[in-house]
Amino acid sequence: MRYQELSYWLSSVDEPLTPRPPLAGDDVADVVIVGAGYTGLWTAYYLAQAEPALRIVVLESQVAGFGASGRNGGWCSALLPTSLTGLARRHGRDAAVAMQRAMHDTVREVGRVVTAEGIDCDWSYGGTVVLARSGPQLARAEAAVAEAREFGFGPADLSLLGPDEAADRCAAEGVRAATYTPHCAAVHPARLVRGLARVVERQGVTIHERTPVTEIRPGTAVTPGGTVRAPVVVRATEGYTPGLPGQRRSIAPVYSLMIATAPLPAAVWERIGLAARETFSDHRHVIIYGQRTADGRLAFGGRGAPYHFGSRVRPDFDREPRVFAALRRTLGELFPVLGPDVPVTHTWGGPLGIARDWAASVGFHQADGLAWAGGYVGDGVGTSNLAGRTLADLIRGEQTELTRLPWVNHRSPRWEPEPLRWLAVNAGLKVMRAADESELRTGRPSRRAAAFSRLLGH
Repeated sequence: MRYQELSYWLSSVDEPLTPRPPLAGDDVADVVIVGAGYTGLWTAYYLAQAEPALRIVVLESQVAGFGASGRNGGWCSALLPTSLTGLARRHGRDAAVAMQRAMHDTVREVGRVVTAEGIDCDWSYGGTVVLARSGPQLARAEAAVAEAREFGFGPADLSLLGPDEAADRCAAEGVRAATYTPHCAAVHPARLVRGLARVVERQGVTIHERTPVTEIRPGTAVTPGGTVRAPVVVRATEGYTPGLPGQRRSIAPVYSLMIATAPLPAAVWERIGLAARETFSDHRHVIIYGQRTADGRLAFGGRGAPYHFGSRVRPDFDREPRVFAALRRTLGELFPVLGPDVPVTHTWGGPLGIARDWAASVGFHQADGLAWAGGYVGDGVGTSNLAGRTLADLIRGEQTELTRLPWVNHRSPRWEPEPLRWLAVNAGLKVMRAADESELRTGRPSRRAAAFSRLLGH
């Protein structure tokens, strides 16, 4: 497999992506981690920092960063898949505030490690601007700021920008306002995950690549090349989780797709903005996201690809020409200066993990030694770091502020069996896509979209 072809990010790392040696025979460890993406590697990093004598083994089916960690939009954000109001409804106001503040701290923590460990990943702490380009989008922007104030977060955490302030940051067509938060950094995600893999190896962690895990049991991770026995087994497989026995309905793998333009000239960037490499989106229902890369490209993505029956994950699902074409049209609508002549040089995609209640979780069962984290709904670049720190505390039996956060040991309901799962996920996508079209046409908020959001607990 040519791993460089999986995404623009993996094509632009400064290494050949040669797989590390696979597991060759049975082994023993103190902790075995399944998955060498952000979650698995952050967990290994903080465990090795706290207890250097631990024997930690990471098993990866392909290479470090093969999954979402090497293909995402490059937002290290403080975003949570559930709103503050939704979190408060489930866990109480104080718990919701604590969770959001922990995420703010997480963005700073990732930046600290990047600097301390010398990871070259184009880190740029430019924040996020989310545009409002219609009346309904403006109402949602105002509601987001009002919610933040209700929970005690001030303008330093989230502010409402007028049309001129918004355009100064991101001069998209028809901008009426925007929300802005400083709690986000643009990052080259593949360089981050590959750099983190090298860091944990220097700490003494063993990584076996091209080593798919076929079964996880208490005390055991089974692979075709051998079995690793350890008192603690960590599942860090996110969108690939349904491929494990007994996990088919725990996570729904939903695809997000991206495109990247050729490097744009300075005159074009003067028209677009993003001078601080702000990450950007808008307040539509079907999520879009983008960033200005360090080499001057627009990397832009969004949802819209279908969920595949039976939670299937296959390489050919990474590319949907219809979705790529829609992303290019949307980019042209946002920034007409691009015109039809600016080429798209890279297209790619991959699965992310969505829990049935849209709630990310992290947990550890002392009795059987099984730990897990995931369900990030596409916001895992930052959240995985918080998960890794939390798992390190839980596994070591430490009682900390992190282990008291509301997502710890949360158990999401299982997804419905097929065909109900396929119908529900794709119907939700259809509702949100139709809502955006309706709002653009009528200028009025979509009632169906509001009802669907309430159904998800947002």
